[in-house]
Amino acid sequence: MRSVALDNLPLPGEQARLSLVYIMKPKIHPKLNPVVFVDTGAGTEFVTRSTLSSKTSRDIDGVNHFVIQVDISSASHPFYTGKQRAIAVDGRVEKFNKKYGIAKQAVKDAE
Repeated sequence: MRSVALDNLPLPGEQARLSLVYIMKPKIHPKLNPVVFVDTGAGTEFVTRSTLSSKTSRDIDGVNHFVIQVDISSASHPFYTGKQRAIAVDGRVEKFNKKYGIAKQAVKDAE
């Protein structure tokens, strides 16, 4: 990837700044569209860019965005919201012992 400086060197006393534009190879990159992801569970919207598109669109701040409906996002996923359920470890051990008959065998050996 090549970069090209757009601004000339600053004059004495001016703050130094340099803006770069990255020149990418043409016709190999997918088109980025403005989209709004709508979490149907939480009702949260995320405005961003994506290669996805849809049949529905909405105007946000004068820009036409494609509307993408999602079932789970960071606003509704239990890992990100902190509403994870605790797993009962004792219940799992008892279930394992019951399934494989280890508890009965341990009682017989103890006698």
